[in-house]
Amino acid sequence: MPTRILIVEDEDKLRRVIGLHLESAGFDVDAAPSAEQALPHVVSADLVLTDLKLPGMDGLAFLKEALARNPNAGAIVMTAHGSVEAAVEAMKEGAADFLQKPFALDHLTTVIDKVLSIQSLRAENQRLRDELDQRYQFDSLIGRSAAMREIFQTVSRVAPTKATVLLAGESGVGKDMIARAIHQHSPRKNFPFVKINCTALPENLMESELFGYDKGAFTGANVSKPGRFEQADKGTVFLDEIGDVPTNIQVKLLRVLQEKEFERLGSNATRTVDVRVVAATNADLRAALEQGRFREDLYYRLNVVPINVPPLRERREDIPFLAIHFVQKIAKDAGLPVEGISAPAMDRLVEYDWPGNVRELENTIERSMVLAAGNTLQAADIRIENVKRPAPAAPQSPILPEGFTLEQWEQTMIREAMRRANGNKSQAARLLGLTRNALRYRLSQMGIDNGKDGEEEA
Repeated sequence: MPTRILIVEDEDKLRRVIGLHLESAGFDVDAAPSAEQALPHVVSADLVLTDLKLPGMDGLAFLKEALARNPNAGAIVMTAHGSVEAAVEAMKEGAADFLQKPFALDHLTTVIDKVLSIQSLRAENQRLRDELDQRYQFDSLIGRSAAMREIFQTVSRVAPTKATVLLAGESGVGKDMIARAIHQHSPRKNFPFVKINCTALPENLMESELFGYDKGAFTGANVSKPGRFEQADKGTVFLDEIGDVPTNIQVKLLRVLQEKEFERLGSNATRTVDVRVVAATNADLRAALEQGRFREDLYYRLNVVPINVPPLRERREDIPFLAIHFVQKIAKDAGLPVEGISAPAMDRLVEYDWPGNVRELENTIERSMVLAAGNTLQAADIRIENVKRPAPAAPQSPILPEGFTLEQWEQTMIREAMRRANGNKSQAARLLGLTRNALRYRLSQMGIDNGKDGEEEA
């Protein structure tokens, strides 16, 4: 559809000349000699070209009213020589550019093309933002289980705050999506979201990747480079698999979290950064604390708002919703004809344990759709990857001999020790690893004479 331009100019000849020029350039044109006559056409205009000096309502008042009625319209003002101050005032009110009379028609076309190009970029930018909002809105974190509803509520409460979040859960449960949802619903959503996979970064490169380096910091550092934290300034850093960060880097992370300060590798200059941190782990950080592999102070700094994401096998009621979502998504993205899932096929999906969680489910749906013969997935179409998993450990033999209780077996051992020691209680106690008094107590419980015998002190 051609771009529609509204011309508001009280000089008849100039209005006609501009109109004919724009029509010849392929634009649709509406024209009016006054603001009052132009206002009814504002809502259908893509661009308003108005003189500032008009009979009745002046151009500045008209501009305010026009942009109030149609905020998506662009605006260019025309002004006589010596009235640049008025043009600047108009630009403060929302005009994209101004033309000083007299002007060449080619220059008019150039200014219009520039303004329309800026409008197009803004519209595309807004579309992408709206698409991101739609993609990461809470109902895109698919789930109807009580556990997922609780996660949605927590995300909605924590997202607007500055609080650090620690996501815990098995690989593939969707921690990345939750981190992005937190970012997209926070005041930082218009700034960078930087994901850092701590497992993928070699230990000798981790410091320079996180905090950057200055020129000459090491062999090959020919230029200075900002780190991931600097790249995420005013935005969100997502530290995935935080449990794999070496202890020497943990100290530097703690400082960034507490002080918002760091130094690049090879530099003494302290830099500050404003980031919100969301961390994720599939490991037991408490066990790592006990083993000394993770700093306690960093753990508590990260664990301000903990969110535990349960595995898919513990929320099977979410599987049908996820499966349908993936069918629709993959069909659209890959242009596949599959439109639905049969009841027997859904039963197969629900019954499987999904050790790879949501990621494995999505991959299985895509594989099944690519190889399916019809437009509905049948049970035979569901191609669950047959990964050979470690066999369960063989059951261990019982500790106690069959037919014995612990008390009976203890008494048998005591009698055997007394037999081997020829009744010498001190020697029998040593064989059993007991003190002499402990053995005496047990013998008395068994009803065996606890008096001293001639060999006891030997």
